[in-house]
Amino acid sequence: MARVRYGARTEAEITASRTAGAKLPDIWSTGVVAVWETDPDAVAAVLPPPLKPTARPLVRVNISKVDLPGHPLGAGSFAVAAAHEAVEGWYPLVMPMTHERALTGGREVFGEPKKLGEVVVERDGLVVRASMARHGIAFVEVRGAVSGPLPLPEPARKTDFYFKFLPAVDGSGFDGDPVLVYCERDEKARRLERVTGDVVLRESLYDPVADLPVRHLVEITVGEKTSTQRGRVVERVDARALLPYVHQRYDDPRQILDAPPEDGGA
Repeated sequence: MARVRYGARTEAEITASRTAGAKLPDIWSTGVVAVWETDPDAVAAVLPPPLKPTARPLVRVNISKVDLPGHPLGAGSFAVAAAHEAVEGWYPLVMPMTHERALTGGREVFGEPKKLGEVVVERDGLVVRASMARHGIAFVEVRGAVSGPLPLPEPARKTDFYFKFLPAVDGSGFDGDPVLVYCERDEKARRLERVTGDVVLRESLYDPVADLPVRHLVEITVGEKTSTQRGRVVERVDARALLPYVHQRYDDPRQILDAPPEDGGA
């Protein structure tokens, strides 16, 4: 009988796949990063417990083109600064990806809030433009001009916080206890430049990042980096406390019933 590819894989095939995944070469990405201060109350409002705000109400947007062999990947992240106990890091609200495979690797395994979208990074001489779009709306756009080189940072470890959970089959709560995940990334850069420009946030029903406006732009950079990552579960979390934030993860048609932002979103 011909091989049935949806059938069970052999132990040797599973081992070979795991071994190959552990030996991947450095994968470099070209990315635009923007950091700004926003309203402290807005940051506090989007953080599920047990995460808490840090001393500065920072937002970080990372928009990258990843040099995957044969299949370049557009990868974006919109995150706020957060802390868990003594650890400070970032809590992503939305992470658009241009490939379905990138969703599975992060959403199901780590609990990352990844969604299919359009991610663009363009450079024409000194002019730089990067954007993240979904449902026809470029809800984040970073644009500017390169104004000079920056010293390469030392290799560093950065932490992202994720919540891994499965919505219940009956539509109420979760199937199993949700967990808080630390995703620890070891990053190194081979190029970094300063960008003078601005950040545009556009109103979007499904990606309401405009609720975290740019109050003070800290920096915009463009560069090339590579990273390795590992995830670990640090604790189980209170399902009742997390449940009001589940809409951050999924496109929910019922969002049309939400009240509009106060003061027109200003």
